[in-house]
Amino acid sequence: MEFDYVIVGAGSAGCVLAEALTRDGRSTVAIVEAGGSDRRFFVQMPLGYGKTFYDRTINWNYMAEPDPGLNGQRDYWPRGKILGGSGSLNAMVWIRGDRRDYDGWAAEGNPGWAWRDVFPVFKSLEHNEAGADEWRGHGGPLHITDASRRQHPLTDRFIKAGVEAGFAFNRDFNGPSQEGVGIYQLNTKDGWRMSASKAFLKPALKRQNLRLFKRTQATRILLEGRRARGIEIMRAGRRMVLAARREVILAAGALNSPQLLQLSGIGPAAHLRSLGVEVMTDSPAVGHHMQDHLGINYVFKASVPTLNEVLRPWWGKLRAGMEFLLAGQGPLSLSLNQGGGFVKSRPELERPDTQLYMQAISTFTAQKGTRPLLEPDPFPGYAIGMSSCRPETRGTCLIRSADPFDPPAIRANAYGTDADIGHMLDGVKVIRRIASQPSLADITVEELAPGANVTSDEALIEDFRDRSGTVYHPCGTARMGADITVGVVDARLRVHGVEGLRVADASVFPFVISGNTNAPVMMVAAKAASMILEDREG
Repeated sequence: MEFDYVIVGAGSAGCVLAEALTRDGRSTVAIVEAGGSDRRFFVQMPLGYGKTFYDRTINWNYMAEPDPGLNGQRDYWPRGKILGGSGSLNAMVWIRGDRRDYDGWAAEGNPGWAWRDVFPVFKSLEHNEAGADEWRGHGGPLHITDASRRQHPLTDRFIKAGVEAGFAFNRDFNGPSQEGVGIYQLNTKDGWRMSASKAFLKPALKRQNLRLFKRTQATRILLEGRRARGIEIMRAGRRMVLAARREVILAAGALNSPQLLQLSGIGPAAHLRSLGVEVMTDSPAVGHHMQDHLGINYVFKASVPTLNEVLRPWWGKLRAGMEFLLAGQGPLSLSLNQGGGFVKSRPELERPDTQLYMQAISTFTAQKGTRPLLEPDPFPGYAIGMSSCRPETRGTCLIRSADPFDPPAIRANAYGTDADIGHMLDGVKVIRRIASQPSLADITVEELAPGANVTSDEALIEDFRDRSGTVYHPCGTARMGADITVGVVDARLRVHGVEGLRVADASVFPFVISGNTNAPVMMVAAKAASMILEDREG
């Protein structure tokens, strides 16, 4: 089977690419997804990610290697194996990132990726229900919910406490400034998840020039000399080939895209040779330079009702379910992370270094279990989480064998620099600073985790080494850069040393952005599609 373009991965990036490349009807496109359909109730219900978080039928369920920075623990890395990818499992927070993030991308020698370049792309994707203005997109395929009138009362208390702690109230984190505390926008519509699969892929599949291959795993990129000519796939136990007349585009995510490059002989030569993989292109940066956000929750027992009383007993679940099914409203129609913010942990900083997440629910008694998201506490509780916006630590995602079904070795190197330890320490102190303000202190019975007795810097550091982990934003493993020694793709996302091959997902981020990564991934894919079509005409 032969197509103009072959896309690997039908996640947030792949769905955007498929829609854009088939829109004018002039090109044939195949999109390959290792998982199956996203037509599942707990996928489409926003708060259903408590169920999907561990579901092996739709989730790669990766485990990172033992990490010294986490006191030797193996961190759990869920990744979507389903139409919509990780965007079908995530918390749906729609954040573009700080404009200076993208100016930093461009300053690294990547023209066309400054804020002024990417801002219009973001807006073109969006249909913000709050209406169009200078900052919000309107009329795009992806519906963005303004949740500012639907949040839990405890979220209002969090915002008031943040203001009492000296932080500004921010009405729109995607507006002129990211700094402050407020309500997160969500990619939902009428109470249901609005993933890239629903917004982009579903309408595109009505076109005759798009072919979707579900439950099909790409095992190798087929190279003819220095040119990608297609991919080898495994489908229903059969090995097949999809040929690409123009380009192969990897959109499999920050773990699976570098994995497929390495399996195809594109990567660090010494590592590939050690595994018996023939080296086609020595690309040292493949699988390296991985960044991620690490997060932790501080948990509090409350004296007022929280979502625990709603979502723990069977009658509460029944009532919430009826409210959701009949009206598309209630707690099941929202993310757990309804409120949060971007704040400076120290006033002298140039820009926010800490992202906050407010959750009107607690799972303290389930922390040692395997399914904490499904087990709220039997008492009122809430949690405030944080992650450092721009960690310095770099990790790796390298294949452990030539077997495409062998999961890659993920080494996050958590807290690999003193600066990252310091940022995290400053961040957890911000949580306590906010929790001590009257609006929250008045309804807080006690701090459950880590506990009021954990006070010294040494004890706080030991606690976040024990309890923190990924917030599921890996990126940079096929990073953009003009120099092949530190970059895998150029500014047009073409893989160095290989013709007809691009990467267009979080792998290409030169640096992690300040915030959740789903929106930037879709932006990267939309911009990649524009460049691909420009090159087609050229």
